[in-house]
Amino acid sequence: MRNRMLVGAGAAVVLVAGGVSTPASEAGGPGRGHGNGHGHAPSASGEAVRAWNEIAVNTLIGLPGPAGGAPPAAAVHVGMVQGAVFDAVNAISHHHYRPYLLERRFAPWASVDAATAAAAYGVLHDIVATVPTLTDAQRSSRLATLDGQYAAALAAVPDGAAEAKGIEAGAAAAQAMIEDRVGDGRFGPSPWVPSSAPGHWSPSIDPATGQPVLDPTPWVGDVRPFTMTSSSQFRTAGPLALTSTQWATELNEVKAKGAVNSAVRTPTQGYIARWWQSTPARSWNEVARDLAARHGLDALATARLLALQDLSGADAAINCWNDKYHWDFWRPWNAIRRAAEDGNPATDPDPGWSPLVSAPYPENPSGHLCLDGAYATILQKYFGDTIPGGFSITSVSTLLAAGEATVRSFGSFTQVLDEIVEARIWAGLHYRTADLQGRALGVNVANHAAANYLQPVGNHHGCHRRR
Repeated sequence: MRNRMLVGAGAAVVLVAGGVSTPASEAGGPGRGHGNGHGHAPSASGEAVRAWNEIAVNTLIGLPGPAGGAPPAAAVHVGMVQGAVFDAVNAISHHHYRPYLLERRFAPWASVDAATAAAAYGVLHDIVATVPTLTDAQRSSRLATLDGQYAAALAAVPDGAAEAKGIEAGAAAAQAMIEDRVGDGRFGPSPWVPSSAPGHWSPSIDPATGQPVLDPTPWVGDVRPFTMTSSSQFRTAGPLALTSTQWATELNEVKAKGAVNSAVRTPTQGYIARWWQSTPARSWNEVARDLAARHGLDALATARLLALQDLSGADAAINCWNDKYHWDFWRPWNAIRRAAEDGNPATDPDPGWSPLVSAPYPENPSGHLCLDGAYATILQKYFGDTIPGGFSITSVSTLLAAGEATVRSFGSFTQVLDEIVEARIWAGLHYRTADLQGRALGVNVANHAAANYLQPVGNHHGCHRRR
């Protein structure tokens, strides 16, 4: 069989049936045996698609923050993986949708599991091989883990032509995504312009170093979007006027409920606020995998669900971070300590006020809810809002104490989103307006993606990928 080479900014990777060889110069000799499959393969289960989604999420959120492990950057990278996986599975399905990038079709008897593995592995390898700030040891360790996961996945696929053709499809999808994202703005310069004027964000100072604590991935808002026409397509209305009555109401709300030593926040509310200091991409992909399995979605349906969800999440992160640095609005700990400067007689300064939780970037809109709104909207379109039997989310928050529950159950997506709106106030992170605007931004992004991308062939209301 012919080996399929993926070449990114780092070393070339050869995807071969039965194993991984890198660099390309070390790959040689004949491929594995060919089978004689013909005709349409039966619909493959979604198991491999779900498995590689979990590998992708864990790999990407496990990167250090500046290397892309921060929540908004992780959302962008997960979107890349799932877009490629969808294209690979779609390219060999006889019931197919408009592709995201890959126009080429492959034999319908090709192995879906091999295609899924090759697509996910190819994009993940390129990301890990090229992101900045990793030490050589960190990079080598992560790449070795990916190599082992890929080899194990292919070992479970019968040798033959179907496996080889599946790898070819997956490699083509991965390469299309890698090439499309060259020069897309990832890891570019920070857009932040410091200002000491009232209403503008200023970073906290690390007492250990005396240096400002800054956003590890401020570039997200300048990344070329996946489904939107611009990185600010769904610009929010922005923060409240500092002299308005509503501003005073919202400032005083978070001042009372979000203080580290709040006398009105209940212990349960404090726990929930800390519990939600988890990564949205991890939370919502966990839910998507669970519901896809429970509803028996096959490989193509699962791949399409995850692609729509994660491309929407990626664009929600992009538009949200673009908004954050556009508005550059001050966080509660900035505003409450400097309330004497806001020109509003209904606010009073408290120089010693501190939040339960802090964050190193501007306030409006809520980044968490931008992502939550996008992910949940796609899931609502597939499964409805109320889920019979409910669903669970596992928190990976480092703020939870030993013995505090990491897994919680919910009955509907609206219930989750409503809770997060309150939780970000209880955390002292956001004003209510920022939460509601973030949630609406995510919903708008997801509605746009679902209406215009990955549509059934013959549906002329959808659109091809903007080049």
